[in-house]
Amino acid sequence: MATNKPVTNTDADAASDADPLARGIRALVERTHSPRVIGPREGLGLFRLDYDEALFQRNYAEPVLVARTGRVGEKFPLARAAGRLDVLGVDVVAACVNELIAAGAEPLFFLPSLCAGELAPAEVADVIKGIAEGCSRAGCSLLEGGGIGGSMAGGSDDGGFALSGFAVGVVERRRLLDGAHARAGDVVIGLASEGLHGQGLSLARRTLPRDAGVSPALDMPAPSGNIDEKSAHNAGETPASRDIVDELLRPTRIYVQSVLDVLGAYRVKRVVKAITNIAAGGLAGPWPRVLPAGLAVRLRRGSWDVPPIFQLIADRGQADAIEMVNTFTMGIGLVIIVAPHFAKPVMARLRRHGERCGIIGKLVKGDGGIEWT
Repeated sequence: MATNKPVTNTDADAASDADPLARGIRALVERTHSPRVIGPREGLGLFRLDYDEALFQRNYAEPVLVARTGRVGEKFPLARAAGRLDVLGVDVVAACVNELIAAGAEPLFFLPSLCAGELAPAEVADVIKGIAEGCSRAGCSLLEGGGIGGSMAGGSDDGGFALSGFAVGVVERRRLLDGAHARAGDVVIGLASEGLHGQGLSLARRTLPRDAGVSPALDMPAPSGNIDEKSAHNAGETPASRDIVDELLRPTRIYVQSVLDVLGAYRVKRVVKAITNIAAGGLAGPWPRVLPAGLAVRLRRGSWDVPPIFQLIADRGQADAIEMVNTFTMGIGLVIIVAPHFAKPVMARLRRHGERCGIIGKLVKGDGGIEWT
C-alpha cells in the first residue's frame, strides 16, 4: 500500500540543486565571492574582515563598519512588462553601495531579501542575475543569508513582489566622510547619472504617454554633451535617440570603483571633503547631510547637460523648476566635493573609469541648501 511521504527541507534543497536554473544562479552568486567569504552554511552569510591579516592591518588601524539598506519597487510594473527585471537587481545594490561610498567606505558584501510573489522562476532568476551584476560592478560579495535560496520556489502569501537588501562596508575611522572639513571655495564635481536612477518614476509614468509604459512610442534626442562629450563617446554612448521605456529602465549607475580609486589616491591629504549620492529628494535633497553650518552650495546653470527625459517630464506634467530638482537627479547621480587645487586630477582619475563629470559649482558661505548662478 502506497503512502504519501512528507516533503522535507532536505528534499526541497536537493530538488533545487538539481534544477539547472538554480545551479546557474548559484554560479552567478559564487562568482561575486571574494576570499573573505566563508561558506556555505545554511541560512547564514559568513564574511571575514582579515583574510590577509597584514594587508588588513596596513589599511585599517581603526576600522568602522558602515551599513545601508535599500529597496526598489516603482520600476517593477514597467520592468516586468518590458522583460527587464534584471534592472531591479542592479538598482537595489546601487541604492546601498552608492551610499556606502558617500561615507568613504569600501563595500564588502550585499545581502538581498527577495519576495518573489507571482513571478515565474525564470523571472526570479533575472532579478538575481541583476543583483549579481550589481555586486560585480561594486566589487562586493553577494551573500545568501536566506534571502535568495527560498525565493526561487517561494513568494509572499498575498502574491506581492518585494525586493530589498542591505550592504555593509568598512572605512578607516579618520577617513570617514561627513562633510565636517568642507570649506567655502571647495569645488563641486558632478558625476553624470544614468537617467532617473529610480527617482520620481511615479511622477514620470503619470506624466508621459500611457503607451510609453510598454512600447517604443516616442523617441528623444540624446543630450549634446556639455559634461564630457568626449568621455561619453569613449564610454560607448553614441548620439542616437533613446526610447522612453529604455530611458526609464536604465539601471542606476554604480560609482564604487571610480570613487574608491580617488579615495585610495589621497590617503594622507584631505582632498575629498564630502560625497553625496543624489537619491530621495532629487538634486536638492542631500545637501544638509554634507554641508557644515554656515555653508551653501552654489550650482552653475548650464554646467552640465540635463537629459531630455527631464524636460519632457516637465513639459508634459507642467512641473516647475523647484519641483523638478526636488524630485529628480536632473542628470547628476553623485557629487564629490574637493579642495579646489585637486579638482583636475580628481576628474582625470574619474574619467579613466568612464565617468562623465565636470565642475558644476562650489561651496559658499550661506545658510545651507542650493543657490543658483
